[in-house]
Formats: sequence, C-alpha cells, structure tokens
Amino acid sequence: MKKGGLVFSTNRHFELEKENSENNICKSQFILSVCFEKKGRAGKGVTIIKGFEGKKQTLNLLSKKIKQSLGLGGSIKANDIIIQGRVQEKIITLLKTDGYRTKKVGG
Repeated sequence: MKKGGLVFSTNRHFELEKENSENNICKSQFILSVCFEKKGRAGKGVTIIKGFEGKKQTLNLLSKKIKQSLGLGGSIKANDIIIQGRVQEKIITLLKTDGYRTKKVGG
C-alpha cells in the first residue's frame, strides 16, 4: 500500500508539487565523462562513465541499456557506470543518440 499520497483537499488554491527540482534534471544539463582504465584491475581494462546527475533509478536504467546494447557486463559504483572492455566510442555514440552530452577522457 502506498503511503503519503494526497486523497482530498478543501483548499482551492492548493498546488501539488510535481517533483523536486533535484529530480527534474535534464540530460543536457550535465556532461558524462567516458574514460578507459586498467589501473588496479589486474590488467583488465574497463570503461567508466562518470558525472551522472539524477535519480538512482535512471542511472540503473541507463546502465542496463548500455550493457544490453553492447552485450557486455558491468556494474555501478559511487554513481559511476563501469563497463567491461575498451568500448569508449560505442558508448559515446549510444549516449549521444539518447540525448546525453559526452566527453571522451584519456586515450
């Protein structure tokens, strides 16, 4: 059962808040940095997407979409999406078609 929902109000001037301004972040308001790292990973390289600002649920959906599109594994740690392998260009292309602003960091 949902809690905290508004059922009825007698106030004619009452306006229900749609969402917090924190949750209304547009994709084009921040830049996602896409970088490749091997350091501290036993020689195995990963592509890391940093700089995401928004809901945790949106981050999870974005991560899932990237992993399914590329057929690769990965995880989320500290608001960073970590994808196995060197796939910077493919991820940048995928993010740009989805409306995100991106920046390639490193080689």
